[in-house]
Amino acid sequence: MNTLANILFLDIETVAQEADYENLSERSKTLWEKKSNQWRKETSVEDSYERAGIYAEFGKIICISVGTIVKGTLHIKSFYGDEEVVVLKQFKESLTKFSSNRNARLCAHNGKEFDFPYLCRRMLINGIGLPKLLQIQGKKPWEIPFLDTLDLWRFGDYKNYTSLDLLCHIFDIPTPKQDINGSQVGNIYWQENGLDRIVNYCEADVVALTQLYLKMQGMDLLKEENIRFISE
Repeated sequence: MNTLANILFLDIETVAQEADYENLSERSKTLWEKKSNQWRKETSVEDSYERAGIYAEFGKIICISVGTIVKGTLHIKSFYGDEEVVVLKQFKESLTKFSSNRNARLCAHNGKEFDFPYLCRRMLINGIGLPKLLQIQGKKPWEIPFLDTLDLWRFGDYKNYTSLDLLCHIFDIPTPKQDINGSQVGNIYWQENGLDRIVNYCEADVVALTQLYLKMQGMDLLKEENIRFISE
């Protein structure tokens, strides 16, 4: 379990920067139309805006949940709020402390294609310098401290995407029932003011991610009593 203490498991939740397309500036509307032209086909530009949250140029981070395993217990903590810059600064402070360990690594599901680049882009947009663990420019592939459970599952096969939910199912990893899924996050945030529900969902994904990583390494799953949620 000693090497597990070097890994920070994480998940992020993102939403569009505005509640709907009509709230965008005219310049942003034009740029979104150009961006969405790549894939929206018969969907209107207004309706396509519901997908804006997955693009760092048009979205924002509202929750970052992280987990660390210390002496066999998983500790979960979340940074969240409406002010993205505050969320990112709090996360950076925590990540800077964690990276004092020279063997520190970050782990996420599909992190190499989504979570890690999204975090970097939003930090730069908000004028926040990248912490050490996210400074990967010029590094050789084996020097980059990123672990990705999707990448581990692919075994070099990049044709297909496999969700965290599906992998937990096939590995028989118990996960708590959720009242929402990723596609509903934007609506719950903007229309229902349901940030607390989103945080719970994000934290549950970090637990599932951690259990999946353990399973892939041939290790025992964590028992429920060995999972702690830190509120402060």
